[in-house]
Formats: sequence, structure tokens, C-alpha cells
Amino acid sequence: MKLGKQNKAVVLGAGKIGRSFIGQLLSRGGYEVVFVDADLKLIEELNRRNNYNVIIKAEKEEILHIENVRGVSVFDVEKASDEIAGASIMAVCVGLNNIPKVVPLLSKGLLKRYQQDKNNALDIILAENLRDAADFFRERLIDNLPADYPLNDLVGLVETSIGKMVPIMRQEDLEEDFLQVFAEKYNQLILDKKAFKNAIPAIEGLAPKENMKAWVDRKLFIHNLGHAATAYLGYLYDPSFTCIYEPLAVPEIYKQVRETMLQSAQILMKKYPGEFTLQALTEHVDDLLSRFQNKYLGDTIFRVGCDLFRKLSAQDRLAGAIHLALELNLPYDKIMFALVCGCHFRATDQKGELLPRDIEFSHLYEKGIQSILTQVCGFNELNSQDLILEAGKLDRNLKQETFRSQLATY
Repeated sequence: MKLGKQNKAVVLGAGKIGRSFIGQLLSRGGYEVVFVDADLKLIEELNRRNNYNVIIKAEKEEILHIENVRGVSVFDVEKASDEIAGASIMAVCVGLNNIPKVVPLLSKGLLKRYQQDKNNALDIILAENLRDAADFFRERLIDNLPADYPLNDLVGLVETSIGKMVPIMRQEDLEEDFLQVFAEKYNQLILDKKAFKNAIPAIEGLAPKENMKAWVDRKLFIHNLGHAATAYLGYLYDPSFTCIYEPLAVPEIYKQVRETMLQSAQILMKKYPGEFTLQALTEHVDDLLSRFQNKYLGDTIFRVGCDLFRKLSAQDRLAGAIHLALELNLPYDKIMFALVCGCHFRATDQKGELLPRDIEFSHLYEKGIQSILTQVCGFNELNSQDLILEAGKLDRNLKQETFRSQLATY
């Protein structure tokens, strides 16, 4: 890393996680933060003000004033790639569906950097909730870079576990201040210690881990799983619930969600022997349930539960945990119950609208839950026949009985 370039961080993606979590950590850690984004209004406003506020939602609200920031349009390829070429560290937080769109730009910036200095390594923090994110990015970078580019020597693809909860902003909040973003107080970024090519920045909030895959799975199969279970059980219990804290005020739902998370904790302990203790995971579950009940955050059931094709997919929070349970010969009944409830999830946004992809999901579900289990969740009709039959039975019961009576006897 060359002197004069130490203080610039480039962040691809200036959305909720980009600004409330990654950008604020880097800015408060002493970096100038350059956001690269497709939202031209947002970029213009960042460049006009060079600061924004993160509002920590709690009983006692706190305002973090984030300074030394600016923006570049993702469509200005030359300028954006120049910023990447001159960065001392990078982060990507654009969401799974947008990753293929930014890889060509990222590759262009890396190539410019290499042409300027063939030994200038760059660490890229992959702030995406994605298992095997480093492999995912590596494959796509290989496709976009010259065959002789020394990717493994010059690029640190640093996987993360994103545990910070950031709600959807209401229109009235955006009108009050377009750049402000709400978030919870939790501010720890777990990342892969072994992936860095340069020294790990001495930034408060960074928590490097040796066995990153275990911690990514802890996030996915406890935090994300518990969040989704709360949304799916809560919606069926009372479709008028709006915020995620509401269902957890129902003792039966709280108990069921907690037991579901603890069932997944048992799977993690067997998958990663020696990495976690039951006491530590139980404390983590109870801490998460407390954080989920933060009514000041205003996190909605819609946000937590929507995007069913992704959240019920084979490697994601619920089906992924069940696949692991099958591999390890462990129980998964409570996780399966939450997954089947998810098939019935039809919560809407502030405008009363379903996510468009969730409309497509509902059409597939109308063909029968077996279509979801095989085409979305990745269960094989031959190898997982008992599981499919059990899920079908659960599904029929949810249709024939009220959910409340089903929950009480499960």
C-alpha cells in the first residue's frame, strides 16, 4: 500500500447497509469514503453535503454524524474505475442481484490499478449476506479479467457476516432528510481474518475471525433463520401485524421461534465442532430475540420476510439449515414448520403491495408445495421423499385448521 492512498475507501453501494454500517465504520475509522452508486440523486446529495446522519433507533435515540464522504455515479465508468484504482480498501454492498452488474466495473478498476503498480494489493470487504461470497466473486472476476492477472496475489476477497439490522425507510422520513438512514445500535462487522492481503485496518467495530465459514453460517442459520421464522409465524398468526416485534409479544410464537433457533444451533455445533458452545449460542439467540423486539427500530414483517424465492432457496436460512441437518442426521422439524409457514407469507409493503417476485412465488405455490420444495428449496423427490411428505402434511394442516391451534399443538 502506497503512502498518499491510505485514507480512501471506495464503497460500491450506498444503500442502507452501505451508509449505516460499512460507510460509517470506515469514515469513523479515518477514511475518506467514496460511495459508488446508481442513484444519481443520492450521489448528487452526497457531493453537495459531504456528510449524512445515521439515526440509532433505541429508547434513547442517538445521531451519528458521518463526515468526509462523497459520491460517484456507477455509470461514470472511467471516474469510478479511477477511484477503485486509487483506493486503499474497498467494500461491496450492492445485493446479490446487482453483483453481476458491478463486477465489470470492479474488474476495470483492478486492471487500472495493476497497470499503475503491479504490486499494489487491494482488500475488498464483501458486505453481502451470501455463503461462499469469496468464491462467488472470484469466479466472476476471473471471467472479466485477463488470464494473466494475478487475482489471488493482489485481491483479498474478505467475506463478512452482516448482523446489523437496518429497516426500510418510510417516505416521510426520506422527505425529512433524503440521506439519513436508520439502524440499530449493534455495530460489529465480523470478517475473514485470513483473507486480507494488507494489514487489517485498526477500526473499532471490526471483528476478524479465523473460521469465517462458521460465522457466516451462524449469521445465516441463527440470525436470518430466526428473523424469517418470526415473520412467517407472525404473519399467519395475525396478518395485521406490521412490525417484527409484534409477534414476539405472543408467548407461543416467542417460544416456537426460540426453539427453532436453538434447533439450528445444534446443527451448527455439529457442523463446526469446537467453534461454538451451547452456552454461547444460547446467549446469542436470546440477545437476537431481544434485538428483534426493538420497537423503536420499526423493522417491518414485510422487509424481514419478503423475497421468498431467495429466503426459501436451497442454500439460504431455512432450507439451507435443513439440508445441513439431513447431512448430519439431526432433527429439523421446527425449522421445517417455519419453512412451510413461509410458503403462506403474503405480507405487503407500506403501499399495500406484494414484492413482484413474491407474486411469482405465490403462482408457483398454487401448483402445490412440492413445487416449492423441489424447485426453490432444492429437495430431491427421491432422496427427500419423507421430508416432502411431512411438509405436505404440515401444509395441508395449515390450510384446514387455524394457524393458532396448529401452533399451540406443534
